[in-house]
Amino acid sequence: MFDAIASFVNSILAIIDPFCGPAGLFRWLLNDTILGCGADGWGDEVGSGVLVTVSLAVATLPLGLALGFFIALAKQSSEPSLKLAANIYTTIFRGLPELLTLFLVYFGGQIGIQALVKLFGGEGTVEISSFLAGMIALGVVFSSYASEVFLSAFRAIPDGQYEGGYAVGLRKSQAMRLIILPQLIRIALPGLSNLWLILVKDTALVSVIGLSDIVRQTGIAARVSKEAFLFFGTACLLYLILAMVSSIGLSAIERWSTKGDTGR
Repeated sequence: MFDAIASFVNSILAIIDPFCGPAGLFRWLLNDTILGCGADGWGDEVGSGVLVTVSLAVATLPLGLALGFFIALAKQSSEPSLKLAANIYTTIFRGLPELLTLFLVYFGGQIGIQALVKLFGGEGTVEISSFLAGMIALGVVFSSYASEVFLSAFRAIPDGQYEGGYAVGLRKSQAMRLIILPQLIRIALPGLSNLWLILVKDTALVSVIGLSDIVRQTGIAARVSKEAFLFFGTACLLYLILAMVSSIGLSAIERWSTKGDTGR
């Protein structure tokens, strides 16, 4: 049953593939070139790299947003230990290069899990997938910057908004959900949009731990075909396309989020 479902999903993905599907870009425009699809070209590999890049960025985003939001709350806490822990967290992950954070998560995580396995009497080698390591590493870096965006947004909301909610009988959690969060998202959205674009570019780092993203796939193609400029130029173009599509989508979301303010 599961094999049948997987086969069905793969067939659907093959049909809607924007690169090598029936109406794919590489198939229609570059099919007779080295970037074409099939055994004679590298279009399938490059297209799969784009899918991995987008999947990693999309999977990392909710993790980074959730962590960033709670870290921002901790920074506003009246509990000194929470505030200190949040400040230490953001100082570390904003100060470390993203590549080093990735190495710490990928290699350090495997060492830590292996130690736990041995502690409980287990045997064998434990490996962390490159995708999971990339998601965690990029997520914590994203969250450290997102927390500052959320913190600035919290500070931009007047105290009267909180007091008004409490005055009409709302609990703290209700006031946060019904009054503060809608304003917080609208204020933070421009800063978060910039962080999303940075996240998409930072996914290129995962190629060094073996994940088959755009950079790794085009790098393999460049080494095999001896056409480095062509394939790395293609990688540049693909990242620019992702950035342009993201900018269009984010601009639409920002317009939608502020349309209620028109005429005020």
